[in-house]
Amino acid sequence: MATPSKTPPGADPKQLERTGTVREIGSQAVWSLSSCKPGFGVDQLRDDNLETYWQSDGSQPHLVNIQFRRRTTVKMLCIYADYKSDESYTPSKISVRVGNNFHNLQEVRQLEMVEPSGWIHISLINQRTNEPISTFMIQIAVLANHQNGRDTHMRQIKVYTPVEESSIGKFPRCTTVDFMMYRTIR
Repeated sequence: MATPSKTPPGADPKQLERTGTVREIGSQAVWSLSSCKPGFGVDQLRDDNLETYWQSDGSQPHLVNIQFRRRTTVKMLCIYADYKSDESYTPSKISVRVGNNFHNLQEVRQLEMVEPSGWIHISLINQRTNEPISTFMIQIAVLANHQNGRDTHMRQIKVYTPVEESSIGKFPRCTTVDFMMYRTIR
């Protein structure tokens, strides 16, 4: 039997933001977890520090719930995982579900990861319409860990929406940090 190849890392999400095509919207959501060890919760999952992490504390599946106040267009999720640091705590099988609430979630992606080390990009494009998904809620379920580990570590999760074109007119994209500071009119 052939050994599956390792999951290749994706680009740093900050580079994607600098292109001006996507914007991180995780701060607009309410985040909740199925369980966590004290001091290893949502704050660590969203603190932009790759050294901190969420650690679950319970039976699988381990859930991350992301709820928006209004229907939100989501193009991509980025999850940072590091097999070298987390070993048996590293997720190996993830399900991404979307819906209006907990009662009507539909699985849109299932992902198997082999010893991931870096950012994992999960596209949330509707296969029929080729458009980003519009949803009130996203649920990330960790279905299995490497080496049959029980609890899981996730170091960071980012949620991205596409940047819409200006209705005023077509302007060149501002890609440097200096230009991005002044790209909107108040």
